[in-house]
Amino acid sequence: MAASQSASLTLPSACPSVGEARRFAAQTLSKWGLPEDSETNHTVQLIVSELATNAVLHTRGQSPTFTVCMLLDQEKALHVGVTDSHPNWPRRLPAAVQEDNGRGMRIVRSLTAASGGRLSVFPTEEGGKTVRAFLPWPGPGPGGQE
Repeated sequence: MAASQSASLTLPSACPSVGEARRFAAQTLSKWGLPEDSETNHTVQLIVSELATNAVLHTRGQSPTFTVCMLLDQEKALHVGVTDSHPNWPRRLPAAVQEDNGRGMRIVRSLTAASGGRLSVFPTEEGGKTVRAFLPWPGPGPGGQE
């Protein structure tokens, strides 16, 4: 059985890092054999973008960096997570029609569910958290394994 594949990138908690996180996700999936123009790649890019945006906006300067982690395991499951050092976990906020924010986690939950996946939050040893989506991989597993 082929080994799992993984990649991670740590970025400063700044707005320009969100685009860099999204590009990292797209390029990583492409290296693993999933075309950048595929539906799953677009879905993962949006999930990473929303999670990275939350890591930047909602940590209130208490997390100087965030890390995007991606893993394609031997069971053909894709794990996509964003870790920050802020202790507060995501919570549902009311999204008023006129507001520009408050919808990120709802979008992530919807995309994850629509893809047949699930979303979880895990504490880190350092007191922060990782928000991780588990998604089915649409192609061959690691190393081209069916």
